[in-house]
Amino acid sequence: MRDPRFLKAFAAVFILGLALPWSVGEIGRRMGPPDLSALQTASTFALDRNGALLRAFAAPDGRWRLPAKADDVDPKFFVLLKAYEDKRFERHPGVDALALARALWQYATHGRALSGGSTLTMQAARLLETRGPHTFAAKLKQIYRAAQLEARFSKKEILEIYLALAPYGGNVEGLRAASLAWFGKEPRRLSTGEAALLVALPQAPEARRPDHAPARARAARDRVIDRALAAHALGAEEARRARAEPIPLRQSFPNLAAQVTDQLVKTHPERRVWRLAYDARLQSSLEELARRKCARLGEKLAAAIIVIDNANGHVLAHVGGADYFAKERAGALDMARALRSPGSTLKPFIYAAAFSDGLAHPETLLDDSPARYGLWRPVNFDDAFHGAVTARKALQTSLNLPAAQLLNEVGPARLLARLRSAGLDLKLPKDSDVGLAIGLGGVGARLIDLTRAYAAFPREGVAPDLVESLDDPPKPENRRLTEPASAWQIADILRGAPPPDNGAAGRIAFKTGTSYGYRDALAIGFDRAHTIGVWVGRPDNAPVPGLIGRQVAAPILFDAFARLGGANDPVPRPANVLEARNSADLPPPLRHLRRGPKTIAATFGHPIRIFYPPEGARIDLGLSHGETTELSLKAQGGAPPFVWTVNGAPIDGASPRHEARWKPDGAGFARVSVIDANGASDSVNVRLE
Repeated sequence: MRDPRFLKAFAAVFILGLALPWSVGEIGRRMGPPDLSALQTASTFALDRNGALLRAFAAPDGRWRLPAKADDVDPKFFVLLKAYEDKRFERHPGVDALALARALWQYATHGRALSGGSTLTMQAARLLETRGPHTFAAKLKQIYRAAQLEARFSKKEILEIYLALAPYGGNVEGLRAASLAWFGKEPRRLSTGEAALLVALPQAPEARRPDHAPARARAARDRVIDRALAAHALGAEEARRARAEPIPLRQSFPNLAAQVTDQLVKTHPERRVWRLAYDARLQSSLEELARRKCARLGEKLAAAIIVIDNANGHVLAHVGGADYFAKERAGALDMARALRSPGSTLKPFIYAAAFSDGLAHPETLLDDSPARYGLWRPVNFDDAFHGAVTARKALQTSLNLPAAQLLNEVGPARLLARLRSAGLDLKLPKDSDVGLAIGLGGVGARLIDLTRAYAAFPREGVAPDLVESLDDPPKPENRRLTEPASAWQIADILRGAPPPDNGAAGRIAFKTGTSYGYRDALAIGFDRAHTIGVWVGRPDNAPVPGLIGRQVAAPILFDAFARLGGANDPVPRPANVLEARNSADLPPPLRHLRRGPKTIAATFGHPIRIFYPPEGARIDLGLSHGETTELSLKAQGGAPPFVWTVNGAPIDGASPRHEARWKPDGAGFARVSVIDANGASDSVNVRLE
């Protein structure tokens, strides 16, 4: 006689076979399309240039949901998932009739479920719905939804729905969030034991939480491994190593570029995904560098670091502070965007303007001796005077008096206008006039703007438009700061600056700065490929005795360049740069910079002025007719001999005549300058077409 349990099981399977088509059809008539809104309630997060997670914010309901693409998951996870959950996933139409019948038979014969009948598609369908009790009607609804998903999506897309919504314990949902929460890494490279645990957790996420029930988590993981071994999805040795792996504790989510992402979320709360130009590995490395250095320097000191790719203006790293969670360091403030004194870091722009205007050359002799400009009497950092020094030496050793002397010739208002036009947003103190003190730090500047301006030197004088968000690149603009010849001259000078103790000479071109009262220490440097800016100080602007740019910020700068790797290639030399080994090799007007008002030659009685071409002229070169036109340059006044330059490069030697001939090499903008025997000069900007 047959066992009654057998008869019950047979009847249950038979009735299900008859009722299932009618039940599914009836449910289908009452239900609409699948609700995919759960996929839209993901966390807000920021990715780096390679798709790595920089930082994530919990979703509005407090859960961590980070969507993952199947291609970004280690393939062994899918091997284990299918071996454990759904062997025929690639072949069935959403419902595995054999598995479902087996589950019902086991339930009827044993009085409890011994194996699940739900496919991965059915589980994805259940995850899309509001959670409810496990009833027969709910199972029929899953079957219908599974058929809908199979009709609408590919198998890969169905897996991605599962990857996005599967529960992994606590407030963690989705495979990517789970991999970061339990292993502290992206799911691209999972060990076999890690993949097996992530397969096991969604079946009972709270009962198997590794941090609450490690024994249950281990047992569940090992069952996945055993089933994969039985299905020949794993070898015996690999299974043994997987079982030996430890059960993890909860990890922290990445919190990189926290000051920047705070501002992004605050400014655009509706946006869920940010793709930034940063490099997550470099960002992490430099944040660790800032934390370590500031921990040694003092508990209230902070640091900021900016790294720019010179080729395209991409910001590769933006460290806004030393420790985001450190209240004593005001870690939540973005000090890379805070207005601070630039110290001596503006001096290279003074020299670049003087070189570009034809007022000086790197080998021009400057007078480092006491001087007074109205009520202001500048002094050097070491309180000493060095007499006659070349412009090269004066900039490399950051002497204040020669810089003030040059700025007096260039004109502080002209320098300020030039820097602002190139994107360096300098802020004057309230009720303050534009004076010579701006060249020595008497103005407010942001580190990110300063670093961008320095990037003009390895870019032939053009400051880049910075790109921080890859989704919203700015429109390109012409931001010329100086001419190619003067840009290279500054790069060549700064590459010879004396390095800090941890740096090798000649590796990078760099300049340091220290603000009045030892409140800010800066170091900004560049090679051919990258420009890096470093600031160190107290966010509350309190003085710090001994806070000197060369001793505090420069070592961080050199460490930052070391973490970039690469060859630290020098900036390439442009054509037509005036060569001179010393001041004696220069034309007479460039050998010395004379102090005070220019002497006007009695022979002419008028200062030197360019008569042709006039300022702002548009000149047709005749390119459409083949041969380029040779231009005649004319001046009036001044004392002979005269030296003419174009974009900082001399046209010819000194001449007693007021005229010169110049053959342009192509269309574009040009700065034409003339210098007389007394060092007086005039310049005009023209457009060649």
